Amino acid sequence: MPIKKAKKIKTKLKKKKLKKKYRFQLSSVEPLPTAVWFVIHTYSGHEYKVITALKQRIRSMALQDTVYEAIVPIQSKMVIKRGQKTKIQEKIFPGYILVHMILDDNSWLTVRTTPGVTGFVGIDNKPTPISQEDVEKIIKVVKEDKPKFKAKFTIGEAVKIIDGPFTEFLGSIDEIDPDKGKLKVLVSIFGRETPVELDILQVAKI
Repeated sequence: MPIKKAKKIKTKLKKKKLKKKYRFQLSSVEPLPTAVWFVIHTYSGHEYKVITALKQRIRSMALQDTVYEAIVPIQSKMVIKRGQKTKIQEKIFPGYILVHMILDDNSWLTVRTTPGVTGFVGIDNKPTPISQEDVEKIIKVVKEDKPKFKAKFTIGEAVKIIDGPFTEFLGSIDEIDPDKGKLKVLVSIFGRETPVELDILQVAKI
């Protein structure tokens, strides 16, 4: 295999690895029309461990006919690392998993007692299903993969401009655009407060 071709394949693999999996088949059985989505609460950081444990328990308890699929909602974010913009992926609802299932005594007990699960989300200790419409909205957000900036700044915060024509100027944040990674900073110029649009990399906390 030519060296150039091998390098291209390696690059593609790296890009593919960046995208985390968010949908998990817990059963090979087609879901029945009566199946609905529930939200379960887990220990924070244990979401993927719970998915693995769920798969094993569903097989061992022969519940493939009642528990079908799970979703860990994730989204892309842009963060600043070592002065550069870096794309990461993080959970939208840390500590929560969506499970597609038919709720009965056996399926409830199996899911509820899975290691890492602290309970179902519901009213008066009763698991409450969420609508298919809400699930589709969550899936749409994940699929869009439009990274927003994970801004560490807040409106009104005092900052120092460290790059560009206004370097060394002090100002306060007036607007934050997390989609574009832009800020509007109010800077005093000739005795007047003037809004200046800057990249998030061009300012620093005081």
